[in-house]
Amino acid sequence: MGTALMILLEAVTKTYGAGLPAVAGLSLAVEAGETCVLVGPSGSGKTTTLKMINRLVEPTSGRVLVGGRDVAGVDAVELRRGMGYVIQQVGLFPHLSVGDNVGTVPRLLGWDRGRVRRRVDELLELVGLDPAVYRLRRPDQLSGGQRQRVGVARALAADPPVLLMDEPFGAVDPVTRRRLQEEFIALQAALRKTVVLVTHDIDEAVRLGDRLAVLAEGGTLAQHGTPAEVLARPASAFVAGFVGAGATLKRLGVVAVTEALDPAAGPDRHPDGVSVPAHASLAEATEALLAAPVSAVTVVEGTRSLGVVTLASIQSALRRQAAGAEEEGEER
Repeated sequence: MGTALMILLEAVTKTYGAGLPAVAGLSLAVEAGETCVLVGPSGSGKTTTLKMINRLVEPTSGRVLVGGRDVAGVDAVELRRGMGYVIQQVGLFPHLSVGDNVGTVPRLLGWDRGRVRRRVDELLELVGLDPAVYRLRRPDQLSGGQRQRVGVARALAADPPVLLMDEPFGAVDPVTRRRLQEEFIALQAALRKTVVLVTHDIDEAVRLGDRLAVLAEGGTLAQHGTPAEVLARPASAFVAGFVGAGATLKRLGVVAVTEALDPAAGPDRHPDGVSVPAHASLAEATEALLAAPVSAVTVVEGTRSLGVVTLASIQSALRRQAAGAEEEGEER
């Protein structure tokens, strides 16, 4: 991932009336192509922060820069047309077809009819909806998961560099939510948009985020780091409490299996024949070890064996990762 900054919040504060701030002195940098997840309890200013990026909410003080430009000096309509925006309730226009919903922003930008249609079909295919089947359907003819896919397609229609997502998978059942999360991960791996995503669910944040911004009540930044760093070394008692029990199990899901190769075993395929791909997590390797059960599983990349992992090597990898997070925290 590059080091170019796409979004920068500088000491941003938002206060409504004479009340306490919804967001207080928040400074945060989001790199281009990164998924930054704003996570925290109710009342921590997550949605307010998101809306200040596209000027749906104006900050009381501080600056928001996108692509190096202070958004306060950019026409709000122009700014929003350059950003995708996905919300929990999707917000599709009920009187428009799926195709017309997805093509809304390109039409506003003056694209010709043929170009809009091609883009609509491309995006519907990208989110797993056959254009021939779904293009002419109305939102009330779709399931919750299908409506959410259409919402993502609409947000991506004009190929914006920035995607803002507010609890995008919160209104669907757990099975559909997990599937949509997996589809988002695959989409982001292919498109590498700069994404700011809001959730109150630490498991979802850990699963989707390249970095987490943990917000405390009153909109202050409690910790900013990779999921592995936040889980291994919470910056405060508040963060530790928010992460909750099972942090070690969560860490299994964010550490790559290649970090746990057993140096003593060599690259030869283990005789038990159980394998996991090199892009798997330690959670997947642990599941394979316990399900077989076998003493080791082979890590493979294509047809090539990279080595094996064992429960002992997984434990060692977690200890190393925790120690690395601690050293980085001390340097900061």
